[in-house]
Amino acid sequence: MDKPNPIAKTLIMYSRTYGCPFITTAKRVLEREQVPYRELMIDRNPAYEKRVVEWTGFRSVPTLIVANEGEDMPYEPPAPLEKGASPRGINRGSMLTEASEAELMAWLRQHGFIA
Repeated sequence: MDKPNPIAKTLIMYSRTYGCPFITTAKRVLEREQVPYRELMIDRNPAYEKRVVEWTGFRSVPTLIVANEGEDMPYEPPAPLEKGASPRGINRGSMLTEASEAELMAWLRQHGFIA
């Protein structure tokens, strides 16, 4: 029996207009691996900033999410963080924030963006 086709997923990166080492790493990995993504700037849209703060407790960027095609929210609720805990490098399922290159590569593989 064939499985039904899953809903297409897309990668969204909540970012900001001025860089940081984590944004540089994420962009370098995504470009090198040819992973398409949409970038949403938290310093240009208060709604995006509010989302990131609600998800992470901070203005932590980049916060990458896996969303259903055409959407900009996680396709499933991310795993919770303890109040005040750093989201840095924590694989929360549909979300990853401030990841190292190794953490990002593993997360992209997990979600099928790279082989």
